[in-house]
Parts: sequence; C-alpha cells; structure tokens
Amino acid sequence: MKNNTASFVTLKTSVAQETQEMLNKQIELEARSSAAYLAAASWCDKEGYENSAKYLYDHANEERMHMLKIFHYLNEAGGHALAPEVTDIKYHYDSLRHVFEQALEHEIKVTHAINNLADYCFRNKDFATFHFLQWFVNEQREEEVISRRAVELFDIIGEEGQGIWMIDAEIGKLINAEVATASGGAAGQ
Repeated sequence: MKNNTASFVTLKTSVAQETQEMLNKQIELEARSSAAYLAAASWCDKEGYENSAKYLYDHANEERMHMLKIFHYLNEAGGHALAPEVTDIKYHYDSLRHVFEQALEHEIKVTHAINNLADYCFRNKDFATFHFLQWFVNEQREEEVISRRAVELFDIIGEEGQGIWMIDAEIGKLINAEVATASGGAAGQ
C-alpha cells in the first residue's frame, strides 16, 4: 500500500523536485526583494523623499506579486510552494543614492537568478516552467532599465543644492515610465 501512495505522490506533478526547490528559492528572493523595497520606502518616507518612497512602496507590492505568481504556478503544477522567512533586511541608508544603488545591485542579482532558473528548466526539458519564466525574463529587463535610470539621475542632475529634490521628483516620473512600459506604452515598444 505504501508503494502505491508513494507513486501517486510522484505522479501528482511533472515538476522535478530540484525545479521545485529552485522555484522556492526564487520565491524567497522575490519575498526578500519586496521586504527590501518596503524597508527602503520607509527610510525614504522618514527622510522626506516622498516620490522615491512612493516608487519604492509600489515596487515592494510589485515584487510581492512576482513572488505570488511563482507561488501559484508551483502549487497549480502540483508542487509545493513554501512561504519564505525573510530576515536581515537593511533599514538604514547613507543617502538616497545608496538606496537606488542597492536596488540596482539587487535587480541584477534577481536577473541572474531568473536566467539560471530558465536555463536549468530548458536544459532539463521542463518547457512549461521555461515558458512560464519568460515573463520574468522580460520583466527583469524592464526592472534593470528603470533601476539603472534611477541611479543615472544622480550623475546627470548632481546631488548638490536642489539636486536631491530634483532627483526625487524625477524618480516620481519613473513610476509613470514603469506603468507605461508594463502596459506596452511608448517606453515598452
């Protein structure tokens, strides 16, 4: 009887155990992204960078949506998505520039993780998961472009005098650029 139960469990999903583990690691990374953006948003709010705070609060929600997208995919495929424990989040920053440099660094890390996961799925002929991950591949490209642009603002505008105020205002405009890109507007074509 135990053998029948064991074979039923293995037949519940075509998603290999290693793929499930990798997807759960990605869930954890997306949860960490959400928490990091939320903490950065709170710091910006406290420091009076209202546009940057709004951008980062919105981004925290977006990262949580990414986590849930993978969570649902894995469970619907018969796997088991695990709610991650997120610790060691940074709550204090040296400057607004530091916030956005950290964000870009993190987005690049997420891009590498998504690419590695997609590569693994392709090499192991898990084409359904590979296809599912293509949305994330494209999304990460957009995430990096917007994050890189935020960091470039510090060099273009400069941080002296009213520079930080102007940078915060421009970061507010990145929110609209991101929405336009996501909806297929001019920035996404």
